[in-house]
Amino acid sequence: MHHIDIELIEMTLDVMKYVIGRVSATEHQIGKPKKAEELKAIVGETVTPKGVGGEYAFNLWKEHLAKTNVPVDHPRNLAFVPASPTKAAIMFDLITSASSIHGAYWMEGAGGIFCENEAMKWIVSLTGLPEGAFGVFTSGGTAANLSAIVTAREHWRENPEFKREKGLIITSLGAHSSIKSMAKVADVDILLVDSEEHLTGDALKETIATLTEHQRKCLFAVVATGGTTNAGIIDNLDSIAEVCEAENLWFHVDAAYGGGALVADSVRHLFKGIEKADSITIDPHKWMFSPYDCGAVIYKNMELAKNAHSQQGSYLEIFKDEGAHGFNPTDYQIQLTRRVRGLPLWFSLATHGTDRYKEAVERGLELAQIAGRLIEAHPDLELVREPSLSCVLYRRIGWEPEDYTHWTYENHDKGFALVTPTKWKNGDTYETCSRFCFINPDTTEKDIKLILETMV
Repeated sequence: MHHIDIELIEMTLDVMKYVIGRVSATEHQIGKPKKAEELKAIVGETVTPKGVGGEYAFNLWKEHLAKTNVPVDHPRNLAFVPASPTKAAIMFDLITSASSIHGAYWMEGAGGIFCENEAMKWIVSLTGLPEGAFGVFTSGGTAANLSAIVTAREHWRENPEFKREKGLIITSLGAHSSIKSMAKVADVDILLVDSEEHLTGDALKETIATLTEHQRKCLFAVVATGGTTNAGIIDNLDSIAEVCEAENLWFHVDAAYGGGALVADSVRHLFKGIEKADSITIDPHKWMFSPYDCGAVIYKNMELAKNAHSQQGSYLEIFKDEGAHGFNPTDYQIQLTRRVRGLPLWFSLATHGTDRYKEAVERGLELAQIAGRLIEAHPDLELVREPSLSCVLYRRIGWEPEDYTHWTYENHDKGFALVTPTKWKNGDTYETCSRFCFINPDTTEKDIKLILETMV
């Protein structure tokens, strides 16, 4: 037993040393992926009847496996929507795991859930939703969007007329892929308004007018986007809210990526109307500097979410007893078992203060404007559209789709940068172009210049 304790202490010290090295390093490698067969040839069998030992397994991770990942917080990782968790949040993610808190019910996780709720209060305050609105942390945007739409559908089905009907939702062509994925899981039909630029109330009205009588009967929700993943476009939320109110439709805003920008004074006006939403998705692991995985779903009326999601079971009754007296996150989204994934965000907010968050988001917005100016000044490059939020779409004049793909892989293989191509609808055709998304305040103007210089 004594031998095991010493081994455990040594392993703990090794892990802490690795973590300290990771969070204090100023330079990180952009890892290069290898095929599964290559990795197997390098590391061999690791899950065996007797085990290979912690020290050996940890060395395999450090020497080989860790180097095949692309860190989301690398300052030259500008692909997809990257992330940049604060060091405080990363360190407290260790505490979250080590604390072994079941975050479903207050009875088991009061302290952790209290901290999550303190962070949630701040997020909800950014939206301008009325008194009584609140939310809960989820695994990400897909789970948050799904939780919101299931709540909307169950509320709609309170009317006996709709009990056996398959629901219909409307969203835009530019909406995140998770909306289509979530609609499959929720078993609802989805109609896409053909608009990659911002969706407006007028376009929504026109679409509703084309519905058959049965489709209109089944329409129960509209999903607007508060910052599209592809281009950072914010739908005209105010006019969409008006249509939803007039048509008695649930108004959901997917601001998984863009929601972080609610803290930024320079762009807050672009989100006018978000305060009229019935539900909102925001991912703190995107633009609120939290580690993966941390999404959030917010409701105007929490009781409707509870009616949709609260799980029943004889062994769960103790959690609902008066003695439990507290907030049960599981009642408001699709998961029963959950870690207290909002804890690292709470610690980071408590450590740095919300003003620092405002500054960091404003920096991401500023980097997009800097990139736009550098592209416009470059003889071989041009903007596809003006930068929006922290997304920049641009083209290399004369390049074909395969040139962008080759360029992406070449920079990735060198461990220099990860910038991926995307497609943009240009008239009736789709154009391949390049795309930056700035989240990390440590990205510099020099980083942007160096990346653009490789587009020869």
